[in-house]
Amino acid sequence: MLAMNYRGPYRVRADHKPDPVIEHPGDAIVRVTRTCICGSDLHLYHGMVPDTRVGHTFGHEFIGVVEDVGSDVRTLKVGDRVMVPFNLFCGSCFYCQHELYGNCHNTNPEATAVGAIYGYSHTAGGYDGGQAEYVRVPMADVGPMLIPDDIHDDDAVLLTDVTPTGYQAAEMGDISEGDTVVIFGAGPIGILAAKSAWLMGAGRVIVVDEVEYRLEFVKRWAQCEVVNFREVEDMAEHIKKMTDWMGADVCIDCVGGDAAGSIAQTLTGRLMKAQAGSSTVLHWCINSVRKGGNVSIVGVYGPTFNMVPMGNVLNKGLTIRANQASVKRHLPRLIEHIREGRLSPKDIITHRVPLEEIADAYHIFSSKLDNCIKTVLIPPRAHEVRAVQASAMQ
Repeated sequence: MLAMNYRGPYRVRADHKPDPVIEHPGDAIVRVTRTCICGSDLHLYHGMVPDTRVGHTFGHEFIGVVEDVGSDVRTLKVGDRVMVPFNLFCGSCFYCQHELYGNCHNTNPEATAVGAIYGYSHTAGGYDGGQAEYVRVPMADVGPMLIPDDIHDDDAVLLTDVTPTGYQAAEMGDISEGDTVVIFGAGPIGILAAKSAWLMGAGRVIVVDEVEYRLEFVKRWAQCEVVNFREVEDMAEHIKKMTDWMGADVCIDCVGGDAAGSIAQTLTGRLMKAQAGSSTVLHWCINSVRKGGNVSIVGVYGPTFNMVPMGNVLNKGLTIRANQASVKRHLPRLIEHIREGRLSPKDIITHRVPLEEIADAYHIFSSKLDNCIKTVLIPPRAHEVRAVQASAMQ
């Protein structure tokens, strides 16, 4: 099969790898019809996450058609169209029973904190991901969800990560009606977090970034205020000026360890890797939120330490919540929002690229070229499927 092949930082290519096979009676094999490049993939692409191994296939946002199932699988059959949450989870451990699917205790032997994630580093289990023609899906009875007939495939693929993550980012902020919410990062997660903040009752939403076309997009699509941090001398002071010198009620980090905006943080976190990524946005969140406010973190950092102003957290009485999104918990509500027209995730897709051109797709997305917001990759066999379907309708 054709699949993305990681060759080292800033080096990916489309390559031929062996087709996945059923390894356990609970497995399924899914033929991928759509997959995405996520901002989290860029942390791997940039060499920011430990134990990202040469030869690994990235991709934790994908949908497809079930090609084969193990003997123990009861909820899926060959031919089913499914969306696959980026978390691998068992469904039976303490954490899964509490719907903390991103912290499953049984799927990731490499770490005691995060559960397993498709197509991420071996710190997240080392499972090959969806930027390929086929994927092995373990524990297929509990993870995948059938795609409802009235949900567009482009919406469905964005329900596997980016939309639930943006939604949970807002949820973890514990937004009260009328709150001022500041979101750092106008990438896909930040854009969906801004939209979700309105759904949760925010009275004011402000998005911070440095890329003008992204700020223009989120301003138009999520009807929010925007700030270019390159035009601001002191972020915390600027947010306080915008909020009657109180600070925001909620600050959300949708950036993570690749954050720009501080020479010292870029040097220590991104270049020297002396901490688990640049913690610039963590500082901005902690210092921009009001006393007694809430900070929500979904931006990805490496699993080591960061230089964070904990004294400010204590003295301001802040609540900090962070986690990988528990995708399947959010899907019923998000599908309802899509059906009712309150949310249209597919609107953020700007690029559809053949899987064969994955190196160019990563370059465009990483370098923020061509007004790129969100990229969907189309495997070769997906082209064949569509051609067969089109001919059958004639």
